[in-house]
Amino acid sequence: MFRSSQRPTIAAIATAAAPAAVGLLRISGPESIAIADAMTDGKASSAPERHARLCIVRNDRGEMIDETLLTVFRAPRSYTGEDVCEFAGHGGMLVMRSLLERALASGATLAGPGEFTQQAFLHGKLDLTQAEGVMDLISAQTHYALRAAHEQRQGKLGRQTEQARDQLLECIAHIEAYIDFPEEDISPEVGAALERRLQDIAQTLGKLLATADRGRILREGVRTVIFGSPNTGKSSLLNRLLGFERAIVSQTAGTTRDSIEESVNVGGLLLRLTDTAGMREHTQDVIEKEGMRRSMELREQADLVLALFDASEEKPATLPQPAHPHQHVLLILNKIDRGEHPTWHGTPALRLSCLHGSGFDALEEALRNTLMHHSLDEGQSLVSINARHQDCLRRAQQSLLIAIQQLQHGEDLTLVSIELREAMDALGEISGKIDSDDILGVIFSRFCIGK
Repeated sequence: MFRSSQRPTIAAIATAAAPAAVGLLRISGPESIAIADAMTDGKASSAPERHARLCIVRNDRGEMIDETLLTVFRAPRSYTGEDVCEFAGHGGMLVMRSLLERALASGATLAGPGEFTQQAFLHGKLDLTQAEGVMDLISAQTHYALRAAHEQRQGKLGRQTEQARDQLLECIAHIEAYIDFPEEDISPEVGAALERRLQDIAQTLGKLLATADRGRILREGVRTVIFGSPNTGKSSLLNRLLGFERAIVSQTAGTTRDSIEESVNVGGLLLRLTDTAGMREHTQDVIEKEGMRRSMELREQADLVLALFDASEEKPATLPQPAHPHQHVLLILNKIDRGEHPTWHGTPALRLSCLHGSGFDALEEALRNTLMHHSLDEGQSLVSINARHQDCLRRAQQSLLIAIQQLQHGEDLTLVSIELREAMDALGEISGKIDSDDILGVIFSRFCIGK
């Protein structure tokens, strides 16, 4: 067994805990090669770097655990920046657990959630935004979420925030030069130029903040409610979008008593769909009344409301409106195969038939345009901030705007410098330039073991 006074060498199974053809055991740290040697009768230290080598792993009694492919990555040319050894073995759960137990018995420590990626960050292989991109990559459920995760993993968000931070640093240096030499007053021209630079930085932060809703949609999905009167085809629409019969379809009003929730990928967007109880004015059924009350609650909380109407029936006097500023309402006329009532003529709405499946391509296009504001075209950046980035950017923007006001009012430049430093520190938290164990703990705790 090998022990070191340096940071512990960590090991974990890096593939899912399920039977598979191949499984992966990862070991990272100062003693990883020595531990792999103990597992393979010395094959690791003589293995060519970054080339797979066939090795038999034995237990401490000399019995074979598995025949594996061993790949050695020497520091700093590895994922974590440390020496790394990876064993690709047969993916049986007992086999992988036995390989892990052998590594732990040879001196490794079991890795915690996200610890490999955390070491990559600590060794400068990734900034914090790229590390979060790894988690987004793992959890992506749609094509667009995957694209956004790849962009963040490649460092696009980190580069944008670091560029803003560098510009702030130049402004701070400029201001503090005047503080150090008070006899040199800032001329109106120089002050105006400095203010314009700060305004440009504030505009950049504003553009990044504007991607928060898009980021939440890509990462978490769109809270979508199918809302309407009984027998408009709400359950049929749900079934069509899902591609299977999830909800009961009946001509009897009030069949759907409670909400039904499912997730579906529609046009590259993850919709968290809820089919709600039909809304009608008169009912004596207590259960149906409760279902309608819940429908109204869900409708008010949703990101997207698919307001469904029967195209063959008369248009109501009022149409649904957004319940809050960030809510979108799509008006949909179903049963268009029965013909359209004259009162609907000229009304901007999506027209489809759940019975025949027509109009759903137009629905997908409307969803993309409504939710993502045409930002999902191929080749266009999908960099989007998460809640942590949003908090940092808001604090940076707030300090920056205070500094601009102070400049405009001719206040003490020391106060301006303090606010700009606050803004710079907030931006530094995004990519990890400002050390904070609390921030690291929150970020990496969301990772799976082995990544």
